[in-house]
Amino acid sequence: MIMALALLVIVVGSVLFHFFNPWWTTPLASNWQSMDDMLTITLVITAIFFVVINLFLAYTLWRYRHRDGHTAAYKPENRTLEFWLIGITSIGIMALLAPGLVVYANYVSAPREAIVLEVLGQQWQWYYRFTGVSGKLGASDARFVNAANPLGLDPADPAGQDNILVAGNEVHLPLDKPVKVLLRSNDVLHDFYVPPFRARMNIVPGQVSTFWFTPTQPGRYEALCAQLCGIGHANMRGFVVVEDEAAFQVWLKKQPTFAMTMAAPRGAPAGGADARVAQGEALARSKGCVACHTVDGSSMVGPTWKGLHGKTQTLADGSTVLADEAYLRRAIQEPQAQVVKGFSPIMPPAVLSDEEVAALVAYIQSLGGPAPTAPEQKAQR
Repeated sequence: MIMALALLVIVVGSVLFHFFNPWWTTPLASNWQSMDDMLTITLVITAIFFVVINLFLAYTLWRYRHRDGHTAAYKPENRTLEFWLIGITSIGIMALLAPGLVVYANYVSAPREAIVLEVLGQQWQWYYRFTGVSGKLGASDARFVNAANPLGLDPADPAGQDNILVAGNEVHLPLDKPVKVLLRSNDVLHDFYVPPFRARMNIVPGQVSTFWFTPTQPGRYEALCAQLCGIGHANMRGFVVVEDEAAFQVWLKKQPTFAMTMAAPRGAPAGGADARVAQGEALARSKGCVACHTVDGSSMVGPTWKGLHGKTQTLADGSTVLADEAYLRRAIQEPQAQVVKGFSPIMPPAVLSDEEVAALVAYIQSLGGPAPTAPEQKAQR
């Protein structure tokens, strides 16, 4: 009897909790209302099975409880009951799967007029690419991936020269225009997910995944990686800005083409200091450094790079060290040797050439040193 009452309390409590303290999805900002409908169908069907099965268990515990003078009847099989169970279960499974198959077939079949957006996942950031005036995406291959070309575009493919590359984790999209998304990964399994769009898809290394959606509400939406992809997974975030067509075109024209990114920085001689800093910044993005180290003074998984050069760092063992060029080099190549106090020793050794290490150090140095103390400020006056 106690178990039967407990099951009744669980069923009633679960149903009341859902209605009086419900969870809500984020406001819909795309054409995929059918995704929400699928979720509702799944909840209703599973809720019916949950209530019926638990009420049936409670009834059987009460009806066939132990009583003196009663002996349980032995029935090795009951074909009628088996047929009913198989039939009801089959109907429930079909009701769950059939609508989902229809929705998924539409989800991966983009309309011909959709603009193409490529999304590349790499620990722990996003890269984006649009077609240029040619309307085609250039070929890509893993052998072309480097700090200056993280998407691995083929420099010899003329179709890729006008492809528009988006630096940083923010991409813009036009309002009420279908967007076909192509997804690939440079390293491990990722998942590009924008909750208000109900749009997500696993990104499997070695293959191209695809889906499409139409943004229907202007705004700035957060994009997440929905697959655990390493220590910086929680920081693998980006933003999708939805705006009207005119504003989108203005933003798009400000983005560089692949040909422009392959050219030397304007106003800087090849191999000069500015070029090295630019190379270091590109490396910080392509190698995923920015997923753990910020350049604005805030802390994430690792210490911020802003004001780091020349700063006295307190290490985990209580000692101190000056963050000079030698320290920065060692921190990049042997991160476990001198762990900064307050941070976990989780950074893997970076596989970089001496030139790449020098470029990263130059970039960190360009972010400035520590702010002067009060006595130093007086002396400067």
